[in-house]
Amino acid sequence: MYVADILKRKGTQVISIDAADPVSVAVERLHANRIGALVVMDGSGRVAGIISERDIVRGLSEHGPDVLGQRVDSLMSRKLHVCAPQEEIRDLMARMTHSRIRHLPVIDNDRLLGLISIGDVVKHRLDEVQTEAMVLRDIVISR
Repeated sequence: MYVADILKRKGTQVISIDAADPVSVAVERLHANRIGALVVMDGSGRVAGIISERDIVRGLSEHGPDVLGQRVDSLMSRKLHVCAPQEEIRDLMARMTHSRIRHLPVIDNDRLLGLISIGDVVKHRLDEVQTEAMVLRDIVISR
């Protein structure tokens, strides 16, 4: 199975934020959408980074509550890990686990297609394993 299969099921909507917005807006958007990360866009509409709950907690620890007035780009992760729609789920799961990342923008030809979370990957893999188990059970029963 591939990243594109997750996007077909999940959809391609990506909640994003502008790099110049204050961190307080990021907090509100994360809460309102019940998500753990936002894709950060630069002034020209390109992906500039990602800001996650972890980034905000780190900022609060280092700067205190004043961090809420800082720009998103002061806290965002600039070293962006991305994936492509044709990547296999098991490879993606291993990479996310190894790199300790929870969210990957899906990019193809410099175009943002979606956002995959580790929860999406695990859910998809569990569904796949359950289907395999049912097929094997049916084979054993039919013998």
